[in-house]
Amino acid sequence: MSDPPGQAIRPTGPWLADVVEASAAVAATRSRSAKVAIIAEALRAATGPRHTGPDHVATVAAYLSGALPQRRLGVGWRSLGEPPPPAPVASLTVAEVDAVFDRVAGVCGSGAAGLRADLMLGLLARATVAEQRFLIALILGDIRQGALDGILLQAVARAADVPEKAVRRAVMLAGHAGPVARAALAGGQEALAQVRLEVGRPVRPMLAAAAPDLAAAWLILGAAERPVAVEGKLDGIRIQVHKQDAQVRIFTRSLDEVTDRLPEVVELAAALPARSVVLDGEALALDHTGRPLPFQVTSARIASSTSLARLRDPTLVTPFLFDVLHLDGRDLIDAPAAERVEVLADLVAPDFRIPRLVTADLAQAQRFAADLVARGHEGTVVKNLSVGYAAGRRGAGWVKVKPRHTLDLVVLAVEWGSGRRRGFLSNIHLGARDPHTGGFVMLGKTFKGMTDEMLAWQTARFLDLATGRDDLTVRVRPEQVVEVAIDGVQTSARYPAAMALRFARVVRYRPDKTAAEADTVATVRALHDVARGLPGPTTTPDQAGG
Repeated sequence: MSDPPGQAIRPTGPWLADVVEASAAVAATRSRSAKVAIIAEALRAATGPRHTGPDHVATVAAYLSGALPQRRLGVGWRSLGEPPPPAPVASLTVAEVDAVFDRVAGVCGSGAAGLRADLMLGLLARATVAEQRFLIALILGDIRQGALDGILLQAVARAADVPEKAVRRAVMLAGHAGPVARAALAGGQEALAQVRLEVGRPVRPMLAAAAPDLAAAWLILGAAERPVAVEGKLDGIRIQVHKQDAQVRIFTRSLDEVTDRLPEVVELAAALPARSVVLDGEALALDHTGRPLPFQVTSARIASSTSLARLRDPTLVTPFLFDVLHLDGRDLIDAPAAERVEVLADLVAPDFRIPRLVTADLAQAQRFAADLVARGHEGTVVKNLSVGYAAGRRGAGWVKVKPRHTLDLVVLAVEWGSGRRRGFLSNIHLGARDPHTGGFVMLGKTFKGMTDEMLAWQTARFLDLATGRDDLTVRVRPEQVVEVAIDGVQTSARYPAAMALRFARVVRYRPDKTAAEADTVATVRALHDVARGLPGPTTTPDQAGG
């Protein structure tokens, strides 16, 4: 972009218009390689001679992937309202936009909503039509031009001329791609090698591939030839626990901090015989017999902003830990799982470790899994004992097995109910993630499995996410993940992917997952193909689909 008329070159970073132009170009192509090339050029341009080096590359990288460095601004569709008249020429820099977003994110207390709205309207008044559209979509999480994480990381590697593997490792340890982009363009591979696990900074959690049953998991992991670990899959909230001396911090799988909401976990970590440690596990609410309470109970407890004294009574949360990534100055992330589990066993009491069996005997594993399900747990995760901790990836080292098949999908729209559901948003439209476009593909609708409490909650939730409506349907930002149980996937000409869910019913909403973690169209298609007797994929659907 040429400098705006009458504007001197500023030392405050790239123009927002450059980012908007690059985003539009990414959205206009379906080619993955073209998307990578466009983003790589935009990142290089952000460090060019017109700017001040790579200081703002982290922000540009975040914006191009549809993310906010501030994560949340507390600004919704309703509070934005009608945008002001646009500016005739582009004059905003990325640094100026980021500074306003920082101010908006920091607003709290009485009158906060009004002040946030005033700040946003002031920013939008300085933006052109194209910039307004981009900023509103960015704030609402509605930038869908296909620049998902995998594409962004490839672009960073190309822009900095470094191996993609080095970028991926740095991002898994740093948690977010933006700071890694800045390091890569500032110092290349040497700078990336300096990105290490830091106690107190969350890493991306390792994820599990899926298999329909233990026999399939056995084949994927080659468990007939070598023992594997079979662990309980608990229906709780994923937590990452960091302890450095007397300070304990706890993060969710989305890297949000929840330390003040889990005093029981803080107490456990503080008492561990370690100066510094990073642990991975689940937090789960149990009843008085030790059976797990419904996921909603754990989720509501961790989502609560109530005082600690009230949190402790009546709902207690128990941590169940299953991995250790660091201990007293030693990083264990590359150590084999067998070694990490030995370290964990020496550190954490059995009552706070996840149920676990090491075996090469499938029948023994099936009995163990059946007992776990009978005790109220979701299923099992089967783990290769020789692999390191593949943070941020859904690899073949871990394979989850659940006795019922469920999918994590995204709500795209909701229909008003009738009869006893009149006045409530009821029938939800379900979409799977399409990594190639950055959008979501509709697979069906459901109003089954919803309690009265859930109907009231989702009515308020989806009105808050609304982007438009008619007499029957409210269209919403694709943010809310919902777990649905299904009886299968059938061929259907009704929906864009030529597939439809069979007898979908709501299991629970997933506030612990983002839309970027929803199941992919490839995952659903694999289920569809298996139902038709076609051969399954050699890699897991989530690996194939991104």
